[in-house]
Amino acid sequence: MHRAGFVNIVGNPNVGKSTLSNLLVGERLSIITNKSQTTRHRIMGIVNGDDYQIVFSDTPGVLKPKFKLQESMLEYSKGALVDADILLYVTDVVEDPTKNKDFLDKVAHEKIPILLVINKIDLLSGQDELVKIVDKWRQLLPSAEIYPTSAKENFNVDQLMKRIIELLPENPPYFGKDALTDRSSRFFVTEIVREKILLDYDKEVPYATQVIVEQFHETDTEIHIMAVIYVERDSQKVIIIGRGGQKLKRVGTEARKDIEKFFGKHVYLQLFVKVEKDWRNQESKLKAFGYIE
Repeated sequence: MHRAGFVNIVGNPNVGKSTLSNLLVGERLSIITNKSQTTRHRIMGIVNGDDYQIVFSDTPGVLKPKFKLQESMLEYSKGALVDADILLYVTDVVEDPTKNKDFLDKVAHEKIPILLVINKIDLLSGQDELVKIVDKWRQLLPSAEIYPTSAKENFNVDQLMKRIIELLPENPPYFGKDALTDRSSRFFVTEIVREKILLDYDKEVPYATQVIVEQFHETDTEIHIMAVIYVERDSQKVIIIGRGGQKLKRVGTEARKDIEKFFGKHVYLQLFVKVEKDWRNQESKLKAFGYIE
């Protein structure tokens, strides 16, 4: 008997969905920062065993959209409720359980198995605090199985994984047994560069950026990459580049090191910055950038 299924990870921003997803997949497919809206796409990570295949999907955090870009991000999260065999709803010990209650109500009405992951329990001072949090969530998602975890400390993730495998429906594999993800090499380059921008810049600048790989030439030993960082205003371009180009150079150096680790090859990376005014509200640009089909 072979088991296979789609396990979709949903929840509010900044609760540790991407950290948990990377742990479950065993590879660093999703970028991680302490900023909200880090994940913009639905990213699949595939885990294969001899008699099972799990297709995990990391999704953007649920939020009230202010831009067309955020509307498309919310659609990824809503879509994750439609095609899941198992749903992982991730929260943590500090967020308000009723935040984005409309989405939570949709989760509560799902008929598929729901595993509620209460992340960041390493922040609690004692068991009594955890008991109170668990009791609140039992009222909100009465049908869910609850797993207190710490993705940062890799606590209770093995038990969560074991239960996921037990709940998988009987199916043949959906992807080849050597598959890791449905995303292209170019996609992971753009995400790594965008992660460095999120880490190195403040305020609105990182949220107004989009990275596109325009050239990607790979040999057995090295990869040559040319990528463009799009921003919405000339002032943002100046900030991204920095005095004498030092800020952009730093982003490139940091990104290149991580890209080399990801692909296991020597990487030559060129970065350029261009202005595309108000791209987050332009449907044509969102389509071109891969947010709308």
